[in-house]
Amino acid sequence: MQNVTVVAHRGDPYRVRENTVASLRSALELGADAVEIDVRLTRDGVPVLLHDETLKRLWGHERPLASLSADEVRGLTDGGVPTLAEALAAADGGGRLMLDLPGTRDVRTARRIVDAVREAGAADRVYYCADAAAMLAVRGADPSAEIALTCTSLAPPRPALLDAVKPRWLNYRWPLVDHGLAAHIHHAGYLVAVWTPDTRRSMRRLIDAGVDSITTNRVDVLCALRDRVSQH
Repeated sequence: MQNVTVVAHRGDPYRVRENTVASLRSALELGADAVEIDVRLTRDGVPVLLHDETLKRLWGHERPLASLSADEVRGLTDGGVPTLAEALAAADGGGRLMLDLPGTRDVRTARRIVDAVREAGAADRVYYCADAAAMLAVRGADPSAEIALTCTSLAPPRPALLDAVKPRWLNYRWPLVDHGLAAHIHHAGYLVAVWTPDTRRSMRRLIDAGVDSITTNRVDVLCALRDRVSQH
């Protein structure tokens, strides 16, 4: 049985506010191999960590991120929303970072993010995930990027799309994946990633199904389960 990769979903969100440096560090301290973070651009083109289009849910300000400069975001959140550069520095020497790009639809946006990764000297410890449009943009910005193509249904990705994106991983909603699908994806030459099971039962089922990576909000639970499974 393979040693499944543990990916922390937005850090350690059950303990520490998601997509913050503290949450990222907490997940790595708990044993995560990688941390999935969401990256969007401010009005002035600075990549920062935020899943939503606005600051409302996490920071109490109903302001679209795209309407704010990086300095304005820092002021409104008392520095709580880190830049991608700050997150990369915080994770240096720890695990990898899986960059989810919910707001990316064009190569210009992708290039801003890819350039920030390059400037930090972090290309070898970063990979990217999102839907087809975002991953096509990343591939256009960085021909060597490692990509996890997000799949939200059992409809197989079109061969032309796979040829264009060249993903290493296919990243599925966890209820969709069973042993048969995992075997089929492996046979096609891809690694299998899933998101985001949070119960021991679902995690164990996915490990038994042969997935290569699990993204979860409960890093401690998955790490403990992986350790037990590897001992048998």
